[in-house]
Amino acid sequence: MLNEIKNDAQTRMAKSVDALRHALQKVRTGRASTALVDHIKVNYYGSDMPLSQVASVAVSDARSLTITPWEKQMVGAVEKAILASDLGLTPNTAGTTIRLNLPALTEERRRDLAKVVHGEGEDAKVAIRNIRRDAIQRVKELQKEKQISEDDERRAEDEIQKITDKAIKDVDEVVKAKEQELMAV
Repeated sequence: MLNEIKNDAQTRMAKSVDALRHALQKVRTGRASTALVDHIKVNYYGSDMPLSQVASVAVSDARSLTITPWEKQMVGAVEKAILASDLGLTPNTAGTTIRLNLPALTEERRRDLAKVVHGEGEDAKVAIRNIRRDAIQRVKELQKEKQISEDDERRAEDEIQKITDKAIKDVDEVVKAKEQELMAV
């Protein structure tokens, strides 16, 4: 029973770290990446579809993306979705190809993005601490129901804390790596 609780906490914490990595992919660094446009939804005949399902997205060089819709009539809808997104980029259209040029980041913008990265990291840490709280609560309930001894409870809490410390260390490493990527000119 205790192993189930610890394993559950460990997998949930690992998922929190993975979710942080995924969220940080959307934060724009100096380089172009197809992950920047992954979250954009395009109105495709009345339903919202991910951009990757209605067009091919490719990195043409370090500072630009090219988007080629599968259907010619989708060019306008893709442009509209890009303009409506939170990217702050203006698409340039040439025929059926849409080009997104990513301007160089200013020092001030880099600092702002670093704050965003820190905020995402803190959110992940809060999620991990909540998972720890839930796991320890379940262990305490087992001890109240006399299914485990007090020594087992203390040992389990120590192990859960070690799992938590490792997950928080992972979050710090992910945030630090993204920050270094942001600050590299």
